[in-house]
Amino acid sequence: QVQLVESGGGLVQAGGSLRLSCAASGSIFSINAMGWYRQAPGKQRELVAAIASGGIANYADSVKGRFTISRDNAKKSVTLEMNSLKAEDTAVYYCNARVRLSTIYGPRLYWGQGTQVTVSS
Repeated sequence: QVQLVESGGGLVQAGGSLRLSCAASGSIFSINAMGWYRQAPGKQRELVAAIASGGIANYADSVKGRFTISRDNAKKSVTLEMNSLKAEDTAVYYCNARVRLSTIYGPRLYWGQGTQVTVSS
């Protein structure tokens, strides 16, 4: 089985910074894309940023220029650096990863348990 464990959420004032990390563990053959999503109360889960295995990243327009996603393939981890945080960034942040368990099966999407980010204005 595959587990994704997030860390780094918390409470921060507007304009501040936080760093989220997510590490994958288990019987992993390879990891394709990894990403971060968020869900605010009463809203749908939305993409924040994603990064391919080769390092190409894409971002939601709302976080471009403020957030940076990176990954360490050797450590099977993905990090989200969040700067200039705004109250509207408040949400539960989830990491995900498209994982292959072997060469036989295609990639499957796994999710972390989520970590709360609260930005006070």
